[in-house]
Amino acid sequence: MTLLKTVFFGTPALSVPYLDLLHQLTEVQLVVTQADKPRGRGMEVSACPVKQRAQQLGLPVLSPEKLKDAFDQIAAVPFDLGVAVAYGKIFRPNFLALPKLGILNVHFSLLPQLRGAAPVQQALIQGYAQTGISIFWIRPGMDDGPLFLQKPAPILPQDNAQTLFDKLIPLGLDGLKDVLAQIQAGRLVQQPQQGEPTLAPMLQKEDALLRPSLLTAVQLHNRVRGLACGPKPKVPFCHNGQTEWLQLVHTELTQDDAPAAAGTVLRVERNRGILVKCKEGSIWFNEVHPAGKKAMPADAFANGRGLKAGDGVFRE
Repeated sequence: MTLLKTVFFGTPALSVPYLDLLHQLTEVQLVVTQADKPRGRGMEVSACPVKQRAQQLGLPVLSPEKLKDAFDQIAAVPFDLGVAVAYGKIFRPNFLALPKLGILNVHFSLLPQLRGAAPVQQALIQGYAQTGISIFWIRPGMDDGPLFLQKPAPILPQDNAQTLFDKLIPLGLDGLKDVLAQIQAGRLVQQPQQGEPTLAPMLQKEDALLRPSLLTAVQLHNRVRGLACGPKPKVPFCHNGQTEWLQLVHTELTQDDAPAAAGTVLRVERNRGILVKCKEGSIWFNEVHPAGKKAMPADAFANGRGLKAGDGVFRE
């Protein structure tokens, strides 16, 4: 059997298992990643995880600053199918016309829900109870191409962005394996997306600055879950006339509530944390990460700062 000739488009670590699968099941002609960038604490210029893995596998790699700059080089490679996983660049129509079959994308939501750059994080932030993966044919619009396959996955109350990625990545691999087998057998699926689209915009640093006075307890908790990968969720901590942003590592919803101004400490409890009043409801800060220190139990932070019930320290 003649194997499919493919080109893989991807950049971050989560894309690496998909390159490995494609390497096992197809003839990968070329790997395309984003350009080398400053990374890590030292901000030294280095290759992205997909480029590093492609080099380990002995595969040819292109890492253009702009995808259009590599058009002629990609066009010179005959291939049947393109596969993109978290590549991070837009494909113009001339690129989509290069492979015989088209370019597939593995997207971490049940399209048309959560079209955009941050579907996993936004599924949590927006309070979804279910998500999944979609493998679809890329078109010029944003994540609006016809579907080949979808697989659902529940979002559990204890899930955060990291655990949800851990759940969806293998689900996507199973889906891609199925899709490649169908294409190899000559079956192509193109089903239109059904339903009202929702969006999953890329997260900005400002999205991580959380104010209990402006958010309900549920909204604040969901943002902490969704920001487990990416910008670090922080709340304003006002003490001795100074305001610092205290990073939240883990929070917990509760029915325990009391009348108070949003941002007020309702209680400090050993082995539980700091109970804080929000715009609506209240929330436990279980674990926090003060600037310049290690993450610690929130009750230890409270004891070190002398926090007590009635202190209005989590507001500006």
